[in-house]
Amino acid sequence: MIYRLRKRLIRISGLSVTLVFIIIYAGIYIISINRLNDTMDTLTDVISPNDGRFPPFNEMSPPPDGEFAPFITKETPFSTRFFIVRYDSFGRIVSSDVEFIASVTEETAREYAEQAISSGNERGWIDRYRYKISDTSRGQTIVFVDGTINRSITRMLLLAVGVILLCSLALILVLIILFSKRSVKPIAKSYEKQKQFITDANHELKTPLTLILANLDIIESDIGKNEWIDDIRAEGERMNALINRLGMLTRMDEENTEVNAVTFSLSDAVSDTVSEFQTIAEERKKPVFAEVQPGIFYTGDESEIRQVISILLDNALKYCNEGGNISLSVSAKRYPVICMENTFAEVDHIELNKLFDRFYRADRARTFTGSFGIGLSIAKAIVERNHGEIRAYKAGPDRIGFRVILK
Repeated sequence: MIYRLRKRLIRISGLSVTLVFIIIYAGIYIISINRLNDTMDTLTDVISPNDGRFPPFNEMSPPPDGEFAPFITKETPFSTRFFIVRYDSFGRIVSSDVEFIASVTEETAREYAEQAISSGNERGWIDRYRYKISDTSRGQTIVFVDGTINRSITRMLLLAVGVILLCSLALILVLIILFSKRSVKPIAKSYEKQKQFITDANHELKTPLTLILANLDIIESDIGKNEWIDDIRAEGERMNALINRLGMLTRMDEENTEVNAVTFSLSDAVSDTVSEFQTIAEERKKPVFAEVQPGIFYTGDESEIRQVISILLDNALKYCNEGGNISLSVSAKRYPVICMENTFAEVDHIELNKLFDRFYRADRARTFTGSFGIGLSIAKAIVERNHGEIRAYKAGPDRIGFRVILK
C-alpha cells in the first residue's frame, strides 16, 4: 500500500510539473512566433508604401515615434533580403523586382506571388518568405521579405528553451523520486503501526474466542439448548469472522505477496458462482439474471476472482429491495468486464465513492444485516492485486451497479 501511495505521489507530482512546463513552453512558443511575425510584418510595412524601397533613414534626426521599430537601423536596408511583384488593376503581373535578393529569380518570384494571391490572405508565409499584399492606385504590390535569419534565431531560442525545460523537468522528477520516500515516511509508520495492531489483535482475540466457543459447547452439553447460549455463540462466531476478514485485508495489503496467476475461463467461473447463489436468490424472491459471454479467459488468481463475484452477489442479495432483481453481465473487448446491478431505492442517498471504504455502511443506524462493511473493501483489494479496477455507479433511478475491469 505504501509503495502504491508513493508511486501515486510520484505520478501526480510528475504529471503536474510536466503540465506546468508544457504550458510554459507553449506560452514561450506562441510569444516567439508572434514576435517573429510582428518583426517580419514591420519590415513589409516599411517597404510596401515606398514602392519596394526602404524610406530614408537619418540617424541624426530620428523619425517620429512609431515610424520605425527599434530594431530597424541605418544598416537594415542593406541586411534585409526582399523582392517585389507588381500587378496591374486587371490582376496581371507587370513587373518582378529581385534586385535585393540573389536566391530568387523573376520566374520564382512570380510563382510565389501567384501562391500569395490564391491564399486569399493579406499576410502570410510562403516557404521562408513573409509577404504582404498592398493595394495601390495602379493595382496590387506584393512584398516578400526573407525571414531565414529571424526564423533560425527563433528556432534556436525555442530549442534552447526546450532543452533547458527538459533538463529542469528531469532534475525535478529525480528530486521528487528521491524525496517521495521521505514524504510518505510518516504515513508509512502510521500504517505499519495500524497493521501491527490488527495483527496483534487478531492473535490476542483468537485464543479467548476459541475458548469461549469451546466452553459454550461444554455448557450446552450440561444444561441443553438455550437461547442465551445460541446468542453468545452467534456473536462469538460473528466476531471470529470479522477477525478473519481483517486478517485477510492485512495480508492483501502486503506489497510483497504474489498473485497465483493462471489462465482460466472467466466465463465458467462466473457461471459457476452465479449458480451457487441461484437457490438462495429464488428463496428471497430476488432473481439473478446473468448474461455471460462464452469463451472469455483471464490470467489471474481464479479463487480470488471467484471470491470477488461472490462478494458482489452476496452484497446484492443483502441490499436488493424486496421484489427487485439482480443482473450480471460479463463481456470482453480489450479487457474482460463484469457488471453487477441490483435494485436499490436508496441509491440517491449514499456516497458511492465511499462504498469501498472499510466499515462504511449505507445504513447510518448500522443495523446488522450479516455484513461488516468490509466485503467491498476486500473485493477492491483483490481486484487491484490482479491489476484490475472496480467502481460503483448509479445504474438508474433505483438501481446501483458495480463495474469490474480485469486488465
